[in-house]
Amino acid sequence: MFEKLTSFPENFLWGGATAANQLEGAYLEGGKGLTTVDLIPVGPNRFPIAMGNLDSFQPKEDEFYPSHEAIDFYHRYKEDIALFAEMGFKCFRLSIAWARIFPNGDDVEPNEAGLQFYDDVFDELLKYNIEPVVTICHFDVPVHLVKIYGGWKNRKMIEFFETYAKTLFNRYKDKVKYWMTFNEINMLLHLPYIGAGIVLQEGEDKQQILYQAAHHELVASALAVKACHEIIPSAKIGCMLAAGTVYPYTSNPDDVWKAMEQDRESFFFIDVQSKGAYPGYTKRFFREHGIHIEMQPEDADILMQNTVDYIGFSYYASRCTSTDPEILKDQTEGNVFGSVKNPYLDASEWGWTIDPKGLRITCNQLHDRYGKPLFIVENGLGATDVLLDNDTVEDDYRIDYLDRHFAEMAEAIQDGVEILGYTSWGPIDLVSAGTGEMKKRYGYIYVDRNNDGTGTLRRVKKKSFHWYKEVIANQGAQYFK
Repeated sequence: MFEKLTSFPENFLWGGATAANQLEGAYLEGGKGLTTVDLIPVGPNRFPIAMGNLDSFQPKEDEFYPSHEAIDFYHRYKEDIALFAEMGFKCFRLSIAWARIFPNGDDVEPNEAGLQFYDDVFDELLKYNIEPVVTICHFDVPVHLVKIYGGWKNRKMIEFFETYAKTLFNRYKDKVKYWMTFNEINMLLHLPYIGAGIVLQEGEDKQQILYQAAHHELVASALAVKACHEIIPSAKIGCMLAAGTVYPYTSNPDDVWKAMEQDRESFFFIDVQSKGAYPGYTKRFFREHGIHIEMQPEDADILMQNTVDYIGFSYYASRCTSTDPEILKDQTEGNVFGSVKNPYLDASEWGWTIDPKGLRITCNQLHDRYGKPLFIVENGLGATDVLLDNDTVEDDYRIDYLDRHFAEMAEAIQDGVEILGYTSWGPIDLVSAGTGEMKKRYGYIYVDRNNDGTGTLRRVKKKSFHWYKEVIANQGAQYFK
């Protein structure tokens, strides 16, 4: 009953994770429409657009949009999936580009060419016994829905999303067993245009708009869960959180309370998706900030009756906060989430805190809070890799990062946390969601592409490729000694 584990569970899903807009390219091929990410350039306008502070409805000739070609997975998926299979992947997390299926988002009929593309990708994965793990919406909204309806500000988006989700479930019910509704749903509050297709106008009540949009996404997510359970009863469908525990800088109770409040800002979304109702602390926040959420009479029942099967989450870094104005001046850089520098931790090249123990803490925190299986669907190290003359990349720093995180993941499993699987972010180099760069690389596979879009797109195995292959082959047994 209390015997020691000797490896990760036999059915543990090892793999990698990607997003359509960061690797597919072919942004207008096969009948695909424009999505929000297709209009986010590299350069000074990137963050103002991503944050919803600038309109962007058409590509501009003087801007470079990295998603337009990305790493051309659209034409090279067979080559890439063969490499994933060589590493021994048990699963591959990918997203479906909404505008490949419904180019405008409100189309009466889906685009057959888009549906067939993903059929082909899933068939290729299943040929190698790799389970597809599919995110229905990963930071892309058809631009037509933004222009005509205002994105997720508008309740009509629920209907469009439900139609989209049902189309996917009916088409791929025999090929996909694992689904997630919205990628990092809590990012809606931080990058509104990326997260919800929202452009904020001067004078608008930002909090009111964002939390109303959040309600629309939460109802849409619940309806997708309902549809999935009805159409594919054997499938599992989860939510997805940008996670990372917030530490208090000191044991001052005010610091501890502030850290809890910052955690709750994100947990709110998963509380609703997992527990089926708005938590009391959110109701108080709305009351004290004059936020009034317009709900339909049926919304409460929809949320309560259609909770998720598992909690998917990304973990890159923990965060830290303080109530001391002087300490707050020393902030980390590079991550969308603000954080006080933690004196006990190092940071990556891009300023992201490196905290393997934080993964174990986050796993335990989420499992204790929700009592549902977890799925670590993003984790990894962005770094500047150098392709050597012998056609390899000596990325020992990535191996070290992952090795330490795997050790803590194993500890969490021994703590009693149920974890379905682990998909490291960007198993193949792809476009950075944050900066739009290619030089911020996460992959086990190097892609010859530069920040300006030049390069041959040739694929090269890094040292970490062979290391991860061995971890999977051994079922991570080295972490249970």
